[in-house]
Amino acid sequence: MNSMFVRLLDFIVAFFGLICASPFLLVVVIIGYFDTGSPVFTQKRVGKNQKPFTLIKFRTMSLDTKSVASHLASTASITKIGGFLRKTKIDELPQLINVLKGEMSLVGPRPCLFNQEELIEERKSRDVFDVLPGITGLAQVNKIDMSTPKLLAEWDQRMIKGFSLAEYFKYILMTATGKGGGDRVK
Repeated sequence: MNSMFVRLLDFIVAFFGLICASPFLLVVVIIGYFDTGSPVFTQKRVGKNQKPFTLIKFRTMSLDTKSVASHLASTASITKIGGFLRKTKIDELPQLINVLKGEMSLVGPRPCLFNQEELIEERKSRDVFDVLPGITGLAQVNKIDMSTPKLLAEWDQRMIKGFSLAEYFKYILMTATGKGGGDRVK
């Protein structure tokens, strides 16, 4: 699928998504402020061509949680509101800002941390970093997360090779309706 067309779709959906969701996002920020005192979470992630970018999410874990992949964090780290935000994937909505900035796509491989060396190597060998990372994708709707680096990279590659407009909307719809589980927490 043409990358310029995908970028245009991403921009339009993210722009109108942020406008429509802004009152709701404000409520989440206010609730998050009372939950942790810091409702927005930012983290350096690996982007297209392995360039760093700052991912924006709603905070779902306590402030003192180490900067590790979710599957390496303890469930005890999840805040009162965090469990709900993760389950409903509301914590991902601020990434629409990353999409507007051109750092992410709505659909693509989930961006990893720079300390996830095994996943980075698996993705490099499969040219996964040739595309923008995404908010959702084939692996996510099939409950494959970063705890299985080789399998995740294989599914990322499979998605990239067979990417179509129909799949773009299919993964977005599947994510919006609750398919997939997000990253596990131990």
